[in-house]
Amino acid sequence: MAKNEKRIKVTLECEVCKRRNYITNKNKQNDRDRIEMRKYCSFDRSHTLHKETR
Repeated sequence: MAKNEKRIKVTLECEVCKRRNYITNKNKQNDRDRIEMRKYCSFDRSHTLHKETR
């Protein structure tokens, strides 16, 4: 089964420690802007804002 070309891999970077902690998928057609999520950062030991990197 071929992978759908509409979904791309994105890396999420912590805004506090600047480390890249998470890799996720997003639909390029529905979410054109960079995504922002509050995720747990194990280096800061708290929930922080993670933004998409290029």
